Amino acid sequence: MENKNTHTIFLTGAAGYVGAMLIDQWSERDDVAEIIALDMEEPAEFIANKEKVTWVHANTSDHSWQEKVRAKNPDIVIHAAWQIRNLHFNPKKQWLWNVTGSKDIFDFVFSLPSVDRLIYFSTASIFGAFPDNEIDELFDAEAPLKDEVYLYAKEKKVVEEDLCARIGRGETGDVQVSIIRPAAITGPRGRFSRIRFGLQSALSGKLKGEFAYTLVNALTSVVPATKKWCRQFIHEDDIADILTILVFSGAPNKINLYNLAPPGNVVLPEDMGRAIGKKVVIFPPSVVRVVFFVMRHLTFGKVPTAAGVWRFYSYPIVMDGIKVTNELGYRYKYDSVTAFSKTGGRYEYVVPEELRTIYEEQ
Repeated sequence: MENKNTHTIFLTGAAGYVGAMLIDQWSERDDVAEIIALDMEEPAEFIANKEKVTWVHANTSDHSWQEKVRAKNPDIVIHAAWQIRNLHFNPKKQWLWNVTGSKDIFDFVFSLPSVDRLIYFSTASIFGAFPDNEIDELFDAEAPLKDEVYLYAKEKKVVEEDLCARIGRGETGDVQVSIIRPAAITGPRGRFSRIRFGLQSALSGKLKGEFAYTLVNALTSVVPATKKWCRQFIHEDDIADILTILVFSGAPNKINLYNLAPPGNVVLPEDMGRAIGKKVVIFPPSVVRVVFFVMRHLTFGKVPTAAGVWRFYSYPIVMDGIKVTNELGYRYKYDSVTAFSKTGGRYEYVVPEELRTIYEEQ
């Protein structure tokens, strides 16, 4: 007889940064019967052979996965799949993968009687990076979304608005829906096991082997910043722990909207410079815009400086993430500066011994 106390989880983006950690941690739980893991990419070695995991190699916009997943009757769905880096020569394919693929996921979820909960990964970017944003201006979960040139932000906004429209039309039925908007996610695994193009890897000189990366390393021999530059970071352990609450305990309401960002100080240019041992040089946003434009076209998108992304390097988006504490009782373990600069956490073992710093809980 089926154990009603166990869950069958359908997770998209399962081979990605967050997805892989969720599989690693949740597959060891007694209350998890199976994880159906959907991704185009092959999984990392540390999760490739987990016994409770069934891999479905597909894109969300394919029509090859629905019947396979339907047969498993998942009760929990986490939609985290996304093509974040712009497909420089094929924006229509990117839109298909991200926007149409997400709508296909929602169509599937709300047609499947077994589903009890849906968690959708949105982003802080949907609030828009504009010149009148201020570092001390906090966007709460109910703040209005703004249109963006940056395709990633625009796509995320369109998909979140589509989901909210479905909620308004009553299409979600009895499914509990939680939309989460994480700040930039970081931690030992993100910084040391997944060396890919990103702000931290670029500034710390970890990009190796290609002409484009050599050029980036030369341009970031100092920390280039603007007057309003800042970053909010959330630690990978905090992300996993909040998701664990939403999945296994649920949220207090049928519809839930959470910004995921720890309270306290954000990372400022001087914090960044101190962490990586480089001098900070302040540039006007107009210079950043020109450099990003040149790099995008010079490298044919290899360096991810897509149209509009310069704004996110020039103007702040600072979120108020206290709602998860007020409603879920979750207290962030790491503030932004600690998450960015220290190596503590569940995956500290991936950090070379000589690079480790000890995180002392305050």
